[in-house]
Amino acid sequence: MKQIPLPEGLHNDTLAVRAALERSQYGENSEALYLTSGYVQHSAASSAARFAMEEEGFTYSRVSNPTVTSMEIRLAALEGTEAAIATSSGMSAILLLGMALLKAGDHVICSQSVFGSVIPMFSREFAKFGVETTFVSQTDIEAWKAAVRPTTKLLFAETPTNPLTEVCDIQALADIAHNVGAFLAVDNCFATPVLQRPASMGADG
Repeated sequence: MKQIPLPEGLHNDTLAVRAALERSQYGENSEALYLTSGYVQHSAASSAARFAMEEEGFTYSRVSNPTVTSMEIRLAALEGTEAAIATSSGMSAILLLGMALLKAGDHVICSQSVFGSVIPMFSREFAKFGVETTFVSQTDIEAWKAAVRPTTKLLFAETPTNPLTEVCDIQALADIAHNVGAFLAVDNCFATPVLQRPASMGADG
């Protein structure tokens, strides 16, 4: 899974077409689409190591796929982050985020202007597992500050929001989160890294 080596400081237009895995042995001009579900393994030991994620290599497309990996490399390059993980939808990405960072007893502060399905995910689905959520005005920094508890582990915002297009001060929210040892996650759906890079303003994801 060797990446294309690129110099520092490239323009986003260049990153969008150059950041990826290296071309296959066939030297194609257009990036190949890998439609296979499984991959040939050199040995049982190598296969076991790859499935255990102890060795680099592709095993099964539900886990990893060169096409998806290239997209993840490209998105991380555009966002200016160390890595990216592709999911099947935005909601599955938010679910993955919550499952990775939260546990029973934790508290979340979430914008009340986020995409509609996010609200019941935090208020109802995560609540089943003992995670509490406080919803605040997207644009009221003081409301975010006032909602902080000793158990706050995540601040979640979407900017601009869908569909109200409200924005928030990412750096200010990052400061609030980091001052209490919490994470700030920003849904960058509308702006994309072409217009906004939350990580450069202090967001953790």
